Amino acid sequence: MRLGELFSGPGGMAWGAHQAGLRHAWALDIDPGACATFRRNIPGATDQTVHCADIRAFDLRALGAIDVLAFGFPCNDFSQVGERRGLGGEFGPLYSYGVKALRLHQPLAFVAENVSGLRSSNDGAAFERILRDLKRAGYRLHQQVYDASHYGVPQKRKRVLIVGIRKDLGLTFEPPAPTTADRPPTSGEALAGIAPDAPNHDFARMSHHVVERLQHIAPGENAFTAGLPERLQINTKTTISQIYRRLHPDQPAYTVTGSGGGGTHIYHWSEDRALTNRERARLQSFPDEFVFEGRRESVRKQIGMAVPPRLAEAVIHQLVKQITPQPSTR
Repeated sequence: MRLGELFSGPGGMAWGAHQAGLRHAWALDIDPGACATFRRNIPGATDQTVHCADIRAFDLRALGAIDVLAFGFPCNDFSQVGERRGLGGEFGPLYSYGVKALRLHQPLAFVAENVSGLRSSNDGAAFERILRDLKRAGYRLHQQVYDASHYGVPQKRKRVLIVGIRKDLGLTFEPPAPTTADRPPTSGEALAGIAPDAPNHDFARMSHHVVERLQHIAPGENAFTAGLPERLQINTKTTISQIYRRLHPDQPAYTVTGSGGGGTHIYHWSEDRALTNRERARLQSFPDEFVFEGRRESVRKQIGMAVPPRLAEAVIHQLVKQITPQPSTR
């Protein structure tokens, strides 16, 4: 089956879909670094199949036939971190291009991904409108919040996935059962055994001030829960739990993000430093052979915005199994 993808990022969803048996047909994203990473890593991806463009100025009719559409539409206006403008923001309305692609290409099924905060944005009105528009495009829906750590990802990352199956197929999606809910993979397990020359495994220089602050923070603590000396405390009206937060080696990581300034880069539990991009990629369940293109901050953004491949694989494998015609027993 052929996969088309909008807002494809570096290829987390596509890599998981490939592992689940789908074949890349086309992808579209606005970020040049993410497009370069996608082309490098996703089997079958080329300059002709990966379109680096603003979807608002792109003719979706030019894209070829597909069996499954995936779109992780931008979450900026729905995230708990930020102004939460919802459908009134710059990025909120972009889901409508996924709806447009469904109407144009009528794939058998689709998978849409976003932050769990989508369900409460605009007091729930944004989510209801998105679901209504997807149904009107001709699909029977199943929506659920998934914790990625329950599907083999060493990270507590909650995302809502909306799976739609074309109504004429008469099928309803049944989600995959969790595989690691009882024992989620830990940060310590995920970051073990990285080769020194692994791609994207470059260490950022830590300032003396940051190193000194980290020396007062225990595994699992952050700048606000640790007993920092007054001169090292952060003066802010809001306390964000991820600021200078160390991982705990016996627990899954907290959510890997792609943006934010100092103190948000995820910190090692025992070494006084931020993680490398390769370590962040491992927390997202990318294999080491998946090489990210671009400068360090671009790569960090790509990793943080990506769909964890193992979560994508679990959901798409289940979807493919359900929509694939079964051989007759006669």
